[in-house]
Amino acid sequence: MGFSILKTRVAQETLGRLLAGYLRLVQRTNRIVFEPADIYDHVRPELPLIFAMWHGQHIMIPFARPDWMPACSLVSRHGDGGFNAIALRELGIGAIRGSGALGKKIREKGGASAFIAMVRRLAAGDTMVLTADIPKRARIAGPGIVALARASGRPIRAVAVVTSRRIDFNSWDRASIGLPFGRGAIVVGEPILVPRDADEAAQEAARLAVQASLDAVHARAYELVGSRDPGADLRQRQEAAGKPAIGAPAA
Repeated sequence: MGFSILKTRVAQETLGRLLAGYLRLVQRTNRIVFEPADIYDHVRPELPLIFAMWHGQHIMIPFARPDWMPACSLVSRHGDGGFNAIALRELGIGAIRGSGALGKKIREKGGASAFIAMVRRLAAGDTMVLTADIPKRARIAGPGIVALARASGRPIRAVAVVTSRRIDFNSWDRASIGLPFGRGAIVVGEPILVPRDADEAAQEAARLAVQASLDAVHARAYELVGSRDPGADLRQRQEAAGKPAIGAPAA
């Protein structure tokens, strides 16, 4: 196996600090509007909660956290997860290492231990921030976030963070990173509750509600900055390609 200097601790620390510094610059130099304008007045009584985002938007999501809100995020064990965790730390957000997955891959990606850690952090008062879709299944909400809401009793809110000036990557999740000196929009959806006794049908309804809310907040955020979501058709493309739908989690 070849050695990569980018995987060293020093390199990861450097990259993470640089990313955090860059995101602070983007946040300071964009005129950001919130919708609803008084969203945090609504959010405070619900804390801690679960913020849901789409893959591809994870780079910008720290903008949505006010300084007074303790928060933690699920970060992949692989790839760019190391320096992303360091960037989050620099921005005041904790990290739980693990990834969403389906079937047998849950254990190898650290999903089970990460799930337990997230439930504990929510019980301790930390808001959780995580992607609703899993790797390579962009814009299709998985069962994990619904299971977390069910186990913890905490509400889910969809969130989108978009800037008018940005780089859109041609990746599987159409990832975006904002550029300085533009306009920004942060849109948050209505709370979605999953009762602890929710059966399969109720959990599937909640999964679809999360998916619909994420679609809505992203469409609105891009509209507010005068643009169009580059990932808006990703789910339809996957369905057209014949990828099987994600089913409801086990009761």
